[in-house]
Amino acid sequence: MISAWSKLTPVLLAVPLFAQSALERRIAAIAAEAQGRVAVACSLTGTDLRCDLNPHAHPPMQSVFKLPLAVTALHMIENGKLSLDRPVRFLASDRILPQTLSPLQDKCPAAEVDVPLRELLRLAVSLSDNTAADVVLRVIGGPAAVDAYIGAGGGFHLQDNEAGLHRDHAAQYRNWWEPAAAVALLRRLDEASPLTPAHTALLLGWMRDSPTAGRRIGAELPAGTVVRHKSGTSFTERGLTAATNDIGLITLPDGRHLAIAIFVTDSRADQATRERAIARIARAAYDGAVAAGM
Repeated sequence: MISAWSKLTPVLLAVPLFAQSALERRIAAIAAEAQGRVAVACSLTGTDLRCDLNPHAHPPMQSVFKLPLAVTALHMIENGKLSLDRPVRFLASDRILPQTLSPLQDKCPAAEVDVPLRELLRLAVSLSDNTAADVVLRVIGGPAAVDAYIGAGGGFHLQDNEAGLHRDHAAQYRNWWEPAAAVALLRRLDEASPLTPAHTALLLGWMRDSPTAGRRIGAELPAGTVVRHKSGTSFTERGLTAATNDIGLITLPDGRHLAIAIFVTDSRADQATRERAIARIARAAYDGAVAAGM
């Protein structure tokens, strides 16, 4: 497949400390509180807003990958390879055992039921359903299909499904996304989506309905701020949490959308501290974006 993202990744280069913007210095200071490696990028069309911190790092995605998964599946639907309302068999072999985050698997523990592809995508994007995501991956051709479509432009690599990540803790580091590339995808979805308007609206609606924005990107934004996002989180092993992530589009008071990607890697802080760092970085970027539009 020819990727729609092949010319989208912005050129965001590391800059010396003396050349950093005040916002970038603020974000770097907040990031230190996360007690891990933090990578950030953002973009606001029509401005020179910069909040770069290691924007070309390769942080593990965890469930953030479910956004490019959905984009790839919707692209294939629009090319006649799939149908949004096609019933897909949830097989017993699709289950991730002994347990995983999966409303689908919780509802149908024995599997062997048909589920519309539309519902599988909603579960994966809105509720971060691991089993639903793997069923979608199976239907569209595995991680390689997403990697070919989204990764063709660089800055993205998907190698393992959720079942693979559950079997091998180290596998998650093979699934990575540069913050700059994640922001490029968000920017394109917002301004010139390669998907139809109906499918774009459906996807952004799923992102808005996700319940985790209020704990990360949206936690410190003004009440009522609309956030369309996709988060990702790893297990904590021996006091180290490999991934605490959130990417999304923040609606500003004037209606513009700030695209932002925040990845916290290999942190020894507790979950509340990691999520607070993400929230504070998002608020700093939000305030910078509002100021940039004045």
